[in-house]
Amino acid sequence: MNRTRKNRQIKFPPPFRPLFRPARYKVYYGGRGGGKSWTVARALIIKGLQSKIRVLCAREFQTSIADSVHKLLSEQIEALGLAPYYEVQKTRIIGLNGTEFIFKGIRHNVQEIKSTEGVDYCWIEEAQSVSEESWGVLIPTIRQEGSEIWMTFNPQDDNDPTYKKFVLNPPPNSVVRKVSWRDNPHFPQVLRDEMEYLRRVDPDAYAHVWEGETRTISDAVILRGKVEVRPFETPPVDRFYFGADWGFSQDPTVLIRCFVVDRTLYIDHEAYSIGCDIDKTPALFDRVPESRKWPIYADSARPETISYMRRAGFNISAAEKWGGSVEDGIAFLRSFERIVIHERCKHAAEEARLYKYKVDSRTGEVLPVIVDANNHVIDALRYAISKLVRNPRRPMSINSFSGEAMQ
Repeated sequence: MNRTRKNRQIKFPPPFRPLFRPARYKVYYGGRGGGKSWTVARALIIKGLQSKIRVLCAREFQTSIADSVHKLLSEQIEALGLAPYYEVQKTRIIGLNGTEFIFKGIRHNVQEIKSTEGVDYCWIEEAQSVSEESWGVLIPTIRQEGSEIWMTFNPQDDNDPTYKKFVLNPPPNSVVRKVSWRDNPHFPQVLRDEMEYLRRVDPDAYAHVWEGETRTISDAVILRGKVEVRPFETPPVDRFYFGADWGFSQDPTVLIRCFVVDRTLYIDHEAYSIGCDIDKTPALFDRVPESRKWPIYADSARPETISYMRRAGFNISAAEKWGGSVEDGIAFLRSFERIVIHERCKHAAEEARLYKYKVDSRTGEVLPVIVDANNHVIDALRYAISKLVRNPRRPMSINSFSGEAMQ
């Protein structure tokens, strides 16, 4: 239990109470709905109120402040009634006592990270994506006496550098806690319904998504052996393909951008928002470069939304559907030699790992039935390439493009 300056008692669930005890590394991992990021943000805001500290909020890849935890920290300041004590700036958060929150990406700001001084706390959100090389840069940078490195993440594979380094073989002076939805006293009913549905239709995906178990790639995964997730530079191309899937109260609205080079499909941008109101959808789509320039093919189930977006200035129309269009779209996706997803497209990467066929629980056989889950980005991708599925002449491509990772 901690107190703000207003003498308000703030209770933390038991797994998070070590946040207020000294330790070099504090590792919080697990499934969705455990409140990891929310609680860590709250703890850091309280610590910044109690004494002057400097906090580096880092992640592997950050192209703008919108990719950071800036908004989450700002929301905690408001929720705790601490707006009089913090100044929320565009790229920093400053406390009246001199506390400072700064936000940086690691991968493309190596020299800037190395030169960062006086950090008391470093919080790495989505730490599962941090590479071994980036850890080698970051850890020596956090060298203030008594400094701490906090991390929150949903594990992917058990051979990911972060999982191996801090969960399987944690260094001395570490606090490691696996957190699930059971540890969240504010776990909402809408998420509980989603969780129970996935537990029923796909127990393996449930274990990964909600219980935080590392993923095993089985024969049931539809895009098995096809997908790479890594950074790359988008080359000049003759054509981008855009696809959109509409969300309802519990589902995301998605816009995806992709392009084809030889026999490789590249996904370089996504926009993703759950419960997105129709009047907010143009701004969501504008997050994807050139979304107003190229045709967008969208789920035909929402003609009124398509009409609204057309009036808002987008070249958008309903994707063609036919008997077997889902299966044809999947077959076309699998016909590519590779599907390369940029690491900033985290929802596309996650669905590509989880989109699968149903497995007979008695025999273990993979059935020719697609599980109706983890498919919002995949559906948008199918709509994007629907014209290619119907007319599969290979588009013009750039034979010289290698898609090498940015340094």
